[in-house]
Amino acid sequence: MNKQVALKAETKKDFEIRDYLRLDLFPHFMCPGCGHGIALRALLWAIHDQGIDKNKLAIVSGIGCSGRVGTYIDANTYHTTHGRPLAFATGLKMARPDLHVVVITGDGDCLAIGGNHLIHAARRNLDITCLMLNNEIYGMTGGQVSPTTPHDRFTTTTPAGNMEPVFDASRLAEAAGAGFVGRELTIHLPRLRDLISEGLEYKGFSFIEVMSDCTEINGRKNDLGSSAEMVLGQTRAMRPSEYDNNVVDHPFRPNSMDMGVFVRSNRPEYGATYRAMVDQISEGQKS
Repeated sequence: MNKQVALKAETKKDFEIRDYLRLDLFPHFMCPGCGHGIALRALLWAIHDQGIDKNKLAIVSGIGCSGRVGTYIDANTYHTTHGRPLAFATGLKMARPDLHVVVITGDGDCLAIGGNHLIHAARRNLDITCLMLNNEIYGMTGGQVSPTTPHDRFTTTTPAGNMEPVFDASRLAEAAGAGFVGRELTIHLPRLRDLISEGLEYKGFSFIEVMSDCTEINGRKNDLGSSAEMVLGQTRAMRPSEYDNNVVDHPFRPNSMDMGVFVRSNRPEYGATYRAMVDQISEGQKS
């Protein structure tokens, strides 16, 4: 075992989540059973495993339930306008390449009003880690339909059931050129931690879709049960291999969404390429 592997193994043992939280802001605002809390733990665990200094960590978030998650992280945090966290993060990373920039966003924030920013962040491949917490609804603003709301799902704005197809965020990021793309369920916490850790380590734009649950706004309206029942339903629908593939389709979600890493490319990182170009121009002007 080399020194780096040994160090990571040691830090995993020593992880204490309270060291990474603003405890004076507790109790948190999240509903009981909200999957975003699990996603937060997985992120902080991955940050710890990577040995990232909190003073060199910048968390950028937008509007919505996901946007409030970054509030509790004891680091440099930046709460921005609806749909714009990736745009703000781009400027921050270009100005401060020494920072580890992490964006926490939601399916509405990232794919609806912020969809264009996602496309171009993926296209550029700037070294930013984007966590999209997908609870399939606008949870904080009243339960409206979102781009990832499953077909036939009842929401405030689809009282007869959603007629639109599901927006596959990970495949969009892949098609737009993101260097690293992956998706995982909150119920599989160690897998989620490892996926986020890989994304943090990747030098380029990493897009990680976290399938979270919204028990109160989404679950109640669609009779999806308790939080535990919802996350088990997600597993049955999206990772049927956990049940030896002896599971029928989930009533609200077909077995069509894969988990794990989809893309890990060797594309050049945008920031380094840009700075090299500037240096080359400067040298040419001097000569």
